Amino acid sequence: MPEHAAAGDSVQILTRPLPADALQGYEPEFLRRIYARRGVRAADELNRKLSGLLSPAQLPDINRAAERLARAVAEQERILIVGDFDADGATAVALCMKILTDFGASHVDYLVPNRFEFGYGLSEEIVDLARTREPGVIVTVDNGISSVAGVARANEYGVDVIVTDHHLPGADLPAAHAIVNPNMPTADFGSRALAGVGVAYYLLGVVRGQLREMGWFDASRPEPNLAQYLDLVALGTVADVVPLDTNNRILVHQGVQRMRAGQCLPGIKALAEVGKRPLATLSARDLGFAIGPRLNAAGRLEDMSLGIKCLLAPDLTSARQMATVLNELNLTRRQLEQDMVGDAEFMLAEAAADDERVGITVYHETFHQGVVGIVAGRLRERHHKPVIAFADAGDVAPDELKGSARSIDDLHIRDVLDWIATSHPGLLLKFGGHAMAAGLSIKRVHLQRFGAIFDKAVRQFAAAEALQAKLVTDGELSAEELSLDTAEQIAAGGPWGSGFPEPTFTGVFQLVSQRVVGEQHLKLVLKLEGRVVDAIAFRQPPLAPDTEAVRVVYQLGVNDYGQWPTAQLVVEHITDC
Repeated sequence: MPEHAAAGDSVQILTRPLPADALQGYEPEFLRRIYARRGVRAADELNRKLSGLLSPAQLPDINRAAERLARAVAEQERILIVGDFDADGATAVALCMKILTDFGASHVDYLVPNRFEFGYGLSEEIVDLARTREPGVIVTVDNGISSVAGVARANEYGVDVIVTDHHLPGADLPAAHAIVNPNMPTADFGSRALAGVGVAYYLLGVVRGQLREMGWFDASRPEPNLAQYLDLVALGTVADVVPLDTNNRILVHQGVQRMRAGQCLPGIKALAEVGKRPLATLSARDLGFAIGPRLNAAGRLEDMSLGIKCLLAPDLTSARQMATVLNELNLTRRQLEQDMVGDAEFMLAEAAADDERVGITVYHETFHQGVVGIVAGRLRERHHKPVIAFADAGDVAPDELKGSARSIDDLHIRDVLDWIATSHPGLLLKFGGHAMAAGLSIKRVHLQRFGAIFDKAVRQFAAAEALQAKLVTDGELSAEELSLDTAEQIAAGGPWGSGFPEPTFTGVFQLVSQRVVGEQHLKLVLKLEGRVVDAIAFRQPPLAPDTEAVRVVYQLGVNDYGQWPTAQLVVEHITDC
């Protein structure tokens, strides 16, 4: 039940349930409540040491894949890494390049399809292109589970393919030498939330073990410590917005700790610099909102090879040059995003008078294929409905549209698309993805028909309450808990992210003062039981002058812009009482 729903406000404010028996005796009490509300039942689930990582033994095909890759290293075969054009794919490619080279492989190269020329995955065209490099083994990272035709083409050429992926498999699997994917139906691995870079990291760890058994490492070729590349694993995991279950939290925490100590690749240092994020205080949030988007900008607007080159840069000087270009691309992406969201909102407002849809589809001939995913996400946040944004597929398929879907909680978007594909054969040319995000292609002439069918499918699959905009909180903090110490302990208690959300609280405060800062933000002074605390509400118009009390949904953060750090409420939602 909603804890509060303001009059005239369509947003429900809910409180996560608090299991009574979870983490008994854990201190401090506010962290016990936070962790318990995220499903943590025992303190050992909060272990962030590498020793707490799941064993790779239950990942399907991992030994077969590792044996083949170890043999390729030992026999100096040509190894070609085929990646995806997002941050998860880029970090996975860089990880494989770095570690395989450390293992002593002499012929390791990579290939990332340009999304505007080839599209996603190990297609037949990509295999034809790959053949010109004469690989003995192709390793896919963050893709390949749906590349049935591409793997078949590689088999015709006598090239072994090792698929490493985390996307959900379809009905038909590629005839690869090995498929390493925690989401295979037969997988007994304890986490289905690994990102593509996480799957690659696990495989490379087993490859190292195989090479060790072969006596490959010696004084002239020392065995590498793979923990030194957890910065890449952390970045790719957070940027791909996979759930931060216990295993992923260990990977991300360890990677972030290395970054904070300055023990990270020059490319990551340079990306942090252009994102104005000091390494010493870096958080998982910074990876998701500052570093990841700049890396992703390469694949969205041009070619992800630029992002990979930045990650592989040998020194900070060259890394800074590439990071500067990536930063400029990200600025261009932001402007494109702003324009596209504005156009989409205008189209939705026009259409709403005649047709109020639950499943939203938008398309405009000016939409950029590399940005539609972000636009779908922005519209999803504003309307709290699943959204698919389409763009022209380009010269590769001029009669097709490529769509990017973003879903809401409790609506598995890939299941929705699977139902559409099954009940309307031929409507979807291809599709794939996760519960919250997916990609698809349709014929341009089918856009209107698809929109109606998608709306029907959402109405069928989504419960009415799932379509109600809501803010889920961790309840109230006491006046004593509104402190700098609490804010710092929450920050240190992460990593926070998808599936393990950053703590959000609610409460009723007296409004002491308000003033506009930066033209569109509201600086507030609030009071709770005699304790005064600062607050900032971004893009918030002033409240009525006679407002005396407000209900606020907020995160408790640290304001370190003054001489001394202080606690500050970062307001997500505010209404008068």
